[in-house]
Amino acid sequence: MSLQIIPVKGIPEIKTGDSLSDIILKALDENNLSLQDEDILVLAQKIVSKAEGRFVNLTTITPSAEAYHYAEITQKDPRFIELVLQESRSVLRCRPGTIIVEHRNGFVCANAGIDHSNVMGPWGNPEDWVLLLPEDSDASCRALREQFIQKTQKNIGVMIIDSHGRAWRMGTVGVAIGIAGVPGLVDLRGKPDLYGYRLRITMIGAADELAAAASLVMGQADEGTPVVLVRGFPYPLRESSIQELIRPKELDLFR
Repeated sequence: MSLQIIPVKGIPEIKTGDSLSDIILKALDENNLSLQDEDILVLAQKIVSKAEGRFVNLTTITPSAEAYHYAEITQKDPRFIELVLQESRSVLRCRPGTIIVEHRNGFVCANAGIDHSNVMGPWGNPEDWVLLLPEDSDASCRALREQFIQKTQKNIGVMIIDSHGRAWRMGTVGVAIGIAGVPGLVDLRGKPDLYGYRLRITMIGAADELAAAASLVMGQADEGTPVVLVRGFPYPLRESSIQELIRPKELDLFR
């Protein structure tokens, strides 16, 4: 097996309404790359959110009483907290500087994934603008995958990734928040190991493993590489959903 994770250079600043598929195909061509069957395109969440116009100006937000309550605990702007609540199913934990929620797409993350960095809105003070996650990351992946397949006639997968912390370890890692055509989980139960022992519980979070590797190539700050091309992924592509990777509440020991 040889896994290649290739940065796609030359992606411009994305604006609301931009066609990401056209922009990425043009960049691939300029990098002397072309899509092949079984390739995977991994996109940073931010460019998808920007293309979908997920900008919000905090001056337009009126905080609720609940937002003021959590803002006092977290010491955050109550307008920001109001957006977090609107994007979430429930609040799981909070303390000064942090609010952990179950996002309405099902996964657990800090601040509902709302981002302040590298966000330039269309008007007003840049400090007032934030960027929400895609409304439905799986649906965004499916739409992009269909566009790429239609335009190239190649069977590829698409992933959207973001940086998340974890309950039991320090530091953030890239994780998948939307997938299409890429297996979220790979079930190895019943497969023999090197000594013939049949695995009983092993399920690989393949999409998250790939997301973490892709995130290393993208970078986390000002590297400006929001798209990578993956070639040689060791598992076959198939229909999928991010829900595969979300642990049911009754099995989640951290809730």
